[in-house]
Amino acid sequence: MTRGKLIKELAKKLYGEEIARKLWGRVEVIGDIAVIRKPPDIPVDMLKQLAEELLKNLRYVKSVWASVSSVGGMYRTRDYVHLAGECRSTTIYREHGCSFYIDITKVYISPALNYEHLRIAKNVKDGEYVINMFAGAGLFSIIIAKHAKPSKVVSIDINPYAYEFMVKNVKLNNVEGVVEPILGDAGVVIENYINTADRILMPLPELAYSYFEKAVKALRNRGVIHVYEFVRGSSRESVINEVISKYLSKCDELSIKSSVIFSRIVRSVGPRTYQVVIDLDVVKY
Repeated sequence: MTRGKLIKELAKKLYGEEIARKLWGRVEVIGDIAVIRKPPDIPVDMLKQLAEELLKNLRYVKSVWASVSSVGGMYRTRDYVHLAGECRSTTIYREHGCSFYIDITKVYISPALNYEHLRIAKNVKDGEYVINMFAGAGLFSIIIAKHAKPSKVVSIDINPYAYEFMVKNVKLNNVEGVVEPILGDAGVVIENYINTADRILMPLPELAYSYFEKAVKALRNRGVIHVYEFVRGSSRESVINEVISKYLSKCDELSIKSSVIFSRIVRSVGPRTYQVVIDLDVVKY
């Protein structure tokens, strides 16, 4: 039985079909920590039963937490309540042959980006100079360094906790010569890299559009920018088209040539709300 199916069956047994539908898709496992994203209409105490069952049935899970807020604040973290098991928020999360020290209460992480981490890495060409403007604990950057052959991955984040974990993760994965962790506001730091990058990652939907012009300036004459956006819409096709139109219009405003070489919905993040990624081929001159 798959983990998802097991969690679904546990939730149905505890709460019945109606409540189970609200819960089972909200469980993420990060290292040896399980996180239940609390639905708005279900009290935290009610989740303790499911937490105990997760500990019994998923033996590799040692701690269970409820996330009780949406992602917010400058550091893009959630508020958490401990439900069961070890009262520990730190873990080692593994993905695509890489290991990452993480504290779920201090650093944003989403296993839902698993596919994107490797997809981007597979697109990086030998010798590329890459800038990751919103690097977090370094997942995109380190997976690129391990699965491709970039000359450099400049890895920026404003969260001091994320920066500390990123430094540790760079050493843990033996990519010190490639990934360069930098603590600071990406919009300020990137001004030191004008006309430098072949590829730029912007995996922070809240700031991608407002920082886009800064990213363009950091590209060489031609390069790729990966943009992530949150969009509300009535259909999956319409939200992709909305993001494409938004950024192509911005490129016209900046008097640069651009074309979309890839687009997809990364995930659903709420009712009729999606995270979308588009890969832009940008020609400056």
